[in-house]
Amino acid sequence: MIDLRSDTVTRPTPEMRRAMAEAEVGDDVYREDPTVNRLEELAAATLGKEAAVFVPSGTMGNQIAIKLHTKPGQEVICEERSHIFNFEMGDMAAISGCQARTIPTSDGLLCWDQVRERLRPDIYYYSRTGLVALENTHNMAGGTVSPLAAAGEICERAHERGLPVHLDGARIFNAAEYLGCPVREIAAPFDSAMFCLSKGLGAPVGSLLVGRRKFIEEAVRVRKMLGGGMRQAGVLAAAGLIALEKHPAKLAEDHRNAGFLAESLCKLPGVRVELAKVQTNIVMFDVSGTGLGAGEFSSRLKQRNVLINPINDRQLRIVTHSDVDRSGCEQALAAIAEVAASAA
Repeated sequence: MIDLRSDTVTRPTPEMRRAMAEAEVGDDVYREDPTVNRLEELAAATLGKEAAVFVPSGTMGNQIAIKLHTKPGQEVICEERSHIFNFEMGDMAAISGCQARTIPTSDGLLCWDQVRERLRPDIYYYSRTGLVALENTHNMAGGTVSPLAAAGEICERAHERGLPVHLDGARIFNAAEYLGCPVREIAAPFDSAMFCLSKGLGAPVGSLLVGRRKFIEEAVRVRKMLGGGMRQAGVLAAAGLIALEKHPAKLAEDHRNAGFLAESLCKLPGVRVELAKVQTNIVMFDVSGTGLGAGEFSSRLKQRNVLINPINDRQLRIVTHSDVDRSGCEQALAAIAEVAASAA
């Protein structure tokens, strides 16, 4: 089975499994797990922040940040298709008492003028803007990457107004690969940032939230409140260390495979891809021209041992990763071509 549903399906490498089995552990709720502590120190240094906290998921990392940056009744400005708004189960309302103020875009990328228009005026009967949140890369826009200048201007102008800015950087290492810069340069202007180990970096579990030391000290408390105290978590952090130290170098191949698939899909009858939006390891493709809905197209691919998820009635999403090499991508492409041809 060729699984291109997400880069979350990657399995730990033999090196990771050995490291997990041999990990030195302690009680991380007491902050005594040496492997977790090493991972947090490396994450903070890599992103150029003072401190980091290891959390079970990217959703938890994002929601801890929202809770710490905001007060109940405030608004969080974010892009309309952002993960924190669409795929975190209304947590900003349930956990932090906040509501989203969304901005629709064609490519998932925000600029300061768009954010400025959504800021609430200082009138007592309006809810107040509490936080601006960006996503880089932007998952549901097809893995698009925020330009450094645009993100930097948003942070600078928001800070002038006393507003914090959080980065959902679940795939920030993919963004860094595309931009050709260190991840710390992307994270630099943000007050906090979250990134995932369990996507393109290939670890089985975990994400990191980074920021100033005082912020992270409070984040540890909220993590415990949300049930994220993981005790001997060094068995997970050991895999995360390998992911963070060695696996960013693998992302270039994932991007090349995504580009190969996107360019090849454009040649198939009834299939449409916006090539300009294929920047990292995500490919959205429209199959409505084949006469099949995306759900039916996905079902027929599964019968051919290829897993690709529909995201709406017209489109499917491919996410390339280290567990599917070029040969696997070629097999997936052949299956897609076969389904498209059979529908004609």
